[in-house]
Amino acid sequence: MTAEVFEMKLSKIGRNLKSSLIRDLLRYATLPGAISFGGGAPDPETFPRKELSELAKEVIEEDYDFVLQYIPTEGDVELKKEFIKLLKDIYGIDDVNEDNLLFTTGSQQALDILGRIFLDDESYVIVERPSYLGALNAFYTAFPKFITIPLESDGIDINYLEGVLKDLDRRGEIDKLKFIYVVPNFHNPAGVTMSLEKRKALIELAEEYDVFIVEDDPYGALAFDENPPESIFKMAGKDRVILLNTFSKILAPGLRLGVIIADKDIVRKAVMAKQSADLCSSGLTQRLVARFLQRYDIMDYIKPTVEVYKKKRDAMIEALERHLRPLGARWNKPGGGLFLWMELPQGYDTMEMLDIAKEKLVFYIPGSAFLVESNGCHSMRLSFCLPPVEKIYEGVERLADVVKIYKEKKGL
Repeated sequence: MTAEVFEMKLSKIGRNLKSSLIRDLLRYATLPGAISFGGGAPDPETFPRKELSELAKEVIEEDYDFVLQYIPTEGDVELKKEFIKLLKDIYGIDDVNEDNLLFTTGSQQALDILGRIFLDDESYVIVERPSYLGALNAFYTAFPKFITIPLESDGIDINYLEGVLKDLDRRGEIDKLKFIYVVPNFHNPAGVTMSLEKRKALIELAEEYDVFIVEDDPYGALAFDENPPESIFKMAGKDRVILLNTFSKILAPGLRLGVIIADKDIVRKAVMAKQSADLCSSGLTQRLVARFLQRYDIMDYIKPTVEVYKKKRDAMIEALERHLRPLGARWNKPGGGLFLWMELPQGYDTMEMLDIAKEKLVFYIPGSAFLVESNGCHSMRLSFCLPPVEKIYEGVERLADVVKIYKEKKGL
């Protein structure tokens, strides 16, 4: 079959699928001597491998009839009970029950499900600029019209958002806006945290224009300096907000366990979408996490992990001050999470610069990967979670060399 015929056989969705730049770069990051600030892969030394291995043996031997079998699409009831307790401990949320939860195969599946049940080619969806690449890729397949709202140092630009909503309402298209997608805590990729004032203003606008908010919070438990403000879900409730969470950053990504917390009608529709995708997520990993939550205080357990990431953040900022500040680079200081957003002076194209970075065996994600409009961009996302501290120092020094070579090559 020729390439032309193959392309003709593809559906609209098949032709619209986009490869993740982050996933593509992972193969380079495994080269001998490579240092990667690219993916958001947690440090494997933080994984509770001893505890999980002991619990895995226990649940397979004792609960084999459940964990090795098909399970209900909605998920493990034992895990639901434990997660409801966790929601209260982390967020102070105490008005959800088992009907408000759906466990998914990672939070990426949760994003895909929301795209499938809410979006189509007549829909509008509001995202931040920049926005999480995984969400953009999940939503792209439904062919919606993206509206991007600039991010400021304290979160989404509320005045800009209000202007967009007013314009949609004036044009009689506000009903086509399905949801506003935000990552309010230690944003991926920008590292910023939405202020309490902006959370309140966002809720007021969502109420006024009757639109859902999707609050994606993979990183809120990884606070270095101070805890983020109150959850948008806690403030506005499940009638207005869909909360997404995951165990990938606080336990281990290989568990592939995410969760949708929402109104029971939304969860019921999401269950139907999940049934057609994979029937159910792994009962083994769900029961394994349930047992972990029963035996350990997870918030206490991850304190050493948070300290590890804080030390790595500080090392990266120290190295950037030494090697990149003299080259005109600017960056934020994230209060938690895994990512830092760096801007080079105008004239740099970090996507184009990636070819030099590959030669120097240092990897980052160009800022344009996080934009709906994938034109030239002088920003990049740097992840500090995976490399050890000494490699962070070395990697930033290599990155400075990349910038110098590009600057000379372009005559900047």
